[in-house]
Amino acid sequence: MKEEKKLVRVMGGESVSPPPIWLMRQAGRYLPEYRALRAKAGSFWTMCMNPEMACEITLQPIRRFGFDAAIIFSDILVVPAALGVKVEFEENIGPVLEPVSDIAGLETDRSKWGSTLAPVYEALRLTRAKLDSSTALIGFAGAPWTLATYMAEGRGSSDQRAAKLWFYRDPTSFAQLLDVLGDCVAQHLARQIEAGADVVQIFDSWASGLPASAFEACVIAPTKRVVQKLRAIHSHAKIIGFPRATTLAGYERYARETGVDAISLDTSVPMAWAAKNLNIPVQGNLDPIALLAGGDALARATDEILEAMCGKPFIFNLGHGVLQETPPEHVAELVARVRAS
Repeated sequence: MKEEKKLVRVMGGESVSPPPIWLMRQAGRYLPEYRALRAKAGSFWTMCMNPEMACEITLQPIRRFGFDAAIIFSDILVVPAALGVKVEFEENIGPVLEPVSDIAGLETDRSKWGSTLAPVYEALRLTRAKLDSSTALIGFAGAPWTLATYMAEGRGSSDQRAAKLWFYRDPTSFAQLLDVLGDCVAQHLARQIEAGADVVQIFDSWASGLPASAFEACVIAPTKRVVQKLRAIHSHAKIIGFPRATTLAGYERYARETGVDAISLDTSVPMAWAAKNLNIPVQGNLDPIALLAGGDALARATDEILEAMCGKPFIFNLGHGVLQETPPEHVAELVARVRAS
């Protein structure tokens, strides 16, 4: 039998030495080859929705660094777009959406979701065909809560005020929004698996700062529902959850209750604590600024994480994405150090 990919083995609970490594935003603006293609494309959204371009960008860091996994080049806001929400990316500002205050105008025809998102699945098929058989392919989606925060506010927000107000003032209507989003997310992840993804990741980028009851209603319950719906389609789906910047208690509860196979941790989580308290595979959590710093600081930070997670099912990654200013040489240093461990 063909040996399973290292990332998939860890997702199944195996400790692999050295651990597999990939980085969030490993395909991005820190790479000159990405910047060249970005200039040619003219817009970020064009690259996301052009299968050939998305495939090429996905493969760029694999060619350069030989990561153990490629994550498809896309964006979490393709799901709101599939629901009929107008999404634009403004230069030096970021995503801008038409704000949503109820679910009445959202597209609920599932066949139309698939049609809108077809370029993502084609990009996955193209990428899988070009990847080495030992390299895992990761698909992803935003979590319902994080997508709801963008949709309610019309953009990213430091305090997620519009979504929180909606939740507090009309929890029934807000729960309906989370359900519609969850259904679309589950279908989107399922289609990515069918197109060649070995693993999928759920990004809950705005999971921090929620009181316990809101964390249960907006993060835990919707994620659990997505996982259950996805597993009803693909019973052996391998799922990483990333409730970024929640509390230690939040991470522990998320790992225990949502049903994900692995949990990704932000920079602030002590890895010794994670090794002791989280009973599922862990992914993380190098500070992106340590990667930017390079040299001895990068080496020390890398070794601390590797030592804490030695003997555990572990995927080396960052606590968030690669920063634009990061020298590619530092990424190469990191990969070499992890591989030598």
